[in-house]
Amino acid sequence: MTSGKGHAHHGLKLDTAVRADARRRLLSIRGHVEGILKMLEEDGTYCVDVLKQIKAVQGALGRVGEIVLRSHLADHVVNSAARGDEARVVDELMELLKYR
Repeated sequence: MTSGKGHAHHGLKLDTAVRADARRRLLSIRGHVEGILKMLEEDGTYCVDVLKQIKAVQGALGRVGEIVLRSHLADHVVNSAARGDEARVVDELMELLKYR
């Protein structure tokens, strides 16, 4: 896990509205995870119910990732050639997608 500060890339940053949306969604996910933890504290919790909630959290995290990725592609990747940093952008995406 990173420190949360990320890497400085020539002034590129996550769009403010996308950042706020992702934060709101992650706060909701945190609440959902706390609910799962409470379920696990109960003796009568059914394992399938826990698994369903975990799957819901995974889906919600995936949606946050999609929102951030879409923003990155639209705001930074499509303009990389004009900035002259397309090789760095490709390397970042390859690392992110683990195709290297």
